[in-house]
Amino acid sequence: MSETGERRALIAGATGLIGGLLVNMALSHQAFAGVTAVTRRRLDVSHPLLRNPVIDFDDLSRHAATLAATDVFCALGTTMRAAGSQAAFRLVDHDYIVAVARLARAAGAARFMLVSSVGARAGASNFYLGVKGETEEAVRRLGFPTLHIFRPGLLLSQRTESRPGERFGVAVAPWLGPLMVGGLRKYRGIDPETVAAAMIGASMSGMTGTHIHHNDDMLRLTAEF
Repeated sequence: MSETGERRALIAGATGLIGGLLVNMALSHQAFAGVTAVTRRRLDVSHPLLRNPVIDFDDLSRHAATLAATDVFCALGTTMRAAGSQAAFRLVDHDYIVAVARLARAAGAARFMLVSSVGARAGASNFYLGVKGETEEAVRRLGFPTLHIFRPGLLLSQRTESRPGERFGVAVAPWLGPLMVGGLRKYRGIDPETVAAAMIGASMSGMTGTHIHHNDDMLRLTAEF
């Protein structure tokens, strides 16, 4: 897609916590002439600028034309509990993300904003963090002129699905946060609204190249939104 034309946003993962926020924020931002949210089930959102094609992520190449955009916001992800196995988790958190990125890049996308996780590292002994790190590296290799990788700490919001450990973390975060200083600051809790706003802000910042953002960076990037 030509950068001399209108800016259009593509959002993958729009049925999730951060993805849903991204849809609303992108639709309200004057920079975007259109927003495409690709999902496996129809969104309960109606807006004249929104396209919501229901697609098969296992056959993404068939939907390549729907992935044309200038700015891609990827918040795809699942949990081990929801996925049911390591293979199913990797399918969503690695294979689907890389496929979206590859097809969007081939269609001319200039900017890719990816939600990852604090501690992500390819080769990590922790399966979750290892997959996140491998996904980051795979997207890097696709050669986006601008790639922003977001590594938030604990998201300070209750989800609809039951996650007892996460609920406990959210509950104690206000007391633990001030104790996490120096290199531990990036593990502090962060509002999902801040992450989503930072992703929009990064796309508007004019930065090129690859950038990794932790909590403090995201707080600063919200000013660009």
